[in-house]
Amino acid sequence: MSFSIGIVGLPNVGKSTLFNALTRSKQAQAQNYPFCTIDPNVGVVEVPDERLAKLSEVSKSKKIIPTVIEFVDIAGLVKGASEGQGLGNKFLSHIREVDAIAQVVRAFSDTNVIHVNNKVDPKDDADVINLELALADLQTVSKRLDNAKKSAKGVAAKEFAKQIELLEKVNDQLQQGKPARELEYDEEDIIIMRELQLLTMKPMLYVVNVDESQNGNNKFVAPAGTEMIEISAKLEAELAELSVEEAGEFLNSLGMSQTGLDKLVTASYKLLNLITYFTSGEVETRAWTVKKNTKAPEAAGVIHTDFVKGFIKADVCDWKDFVEFGGWSGIKTSGKLRLEGKDYIVQDGDTVYFHIS
Repeated sequence: MSFSIGIVGLPNVGKSTLFNALTRSKQAQAQNYPFCTIDPNVGVVEVPDERLAKLSEVSKSKKIIPTVIEFVDIAGLVKGASEGQGLGNKFLSHIREVDAIAQVVRAFSDTNVIHVNNKVDPKDDADVINLELALADLQTVSKRLDNAKKSAKGVAAKEFAKQIELLEKVNDQLQQGKPARELEYDEEDIIIMRELQLLTMKPMLYVVNVDESQNGNNKFVAPAGTEMIEISAKLEAELAELSVEEAGEFLNSLGMSQTGLDKLVTASYKLLNLITYFTSGEVETRAWTVKKNTKAPEAAGVIHTDFVKGFIKADVCDWKDFVEFGGWSGIKTSGKLRLEGKDYIVQDGDTVYFHIS
């Protein structure tokens, strides 16, 4: 199961530098001019999880396989993108393909790096991006609303009434430049909203690209209901060039316990409403990704699609208990192991053994 985060923002705010640091590569062009990224770059990044090593140790696993998340570096957007300015249409189509958005805004000051609007103002950066996304969605909703009204005639009027009511509500929201995700929807509404594939329905995280010495001094405030993290893309790029040991020493010298990239990956995982469960044995200890509220058969299906129909039951325990009691042999006599059926909702940190027919 693959989930992707689109890295978006104005040109030259540090998207490609951040992407390269995330993937420890030179895959994305990071040049000092607008639109140096045209086609999106895609990188798969491991999700840091200290639980894996502890589980592997008690199971004496031959290998560890972490879960991953996909990041997509998308071309810079400019004012007027919703009307085709810059790489507007291409940019917007690439955003539609990702599951969530990490919006990078610039707070670092560097006279050698051009800002497309000739000023460093992270709030203004965010306002431009958010307005363009809302305007693009407004075109989609307006068209659907017009079609619904044309179809709502005679006996069909009642059938389209709720859809029209929803579309008018969303249309009003977008006309104010506000994202559709901020409205409340019932189950029937959600079905229609999924069909529309609106950009502003995607969950969003703000990444404030700060100076190396600016952490903690950023004045940008994320809109209510959205999260924000501060990262110095330049610092992260420097760390990415070092070995794991050297990077750890460098972080310690800066008084940091984790890289900004680890914070970004973890925050992105949370943004997508994901959890991790584990399987652990001598062959391997492995992390698996599922959405919150996933039932056991569907969680088993992430390992192999045949496991959904073949699911019988699952041995489940918390990862901490698995470690404390020394793996499967110890946990079976501890009273901490549970036998769960088809209606069990898998929890973050569960260590599971599935019984399949």
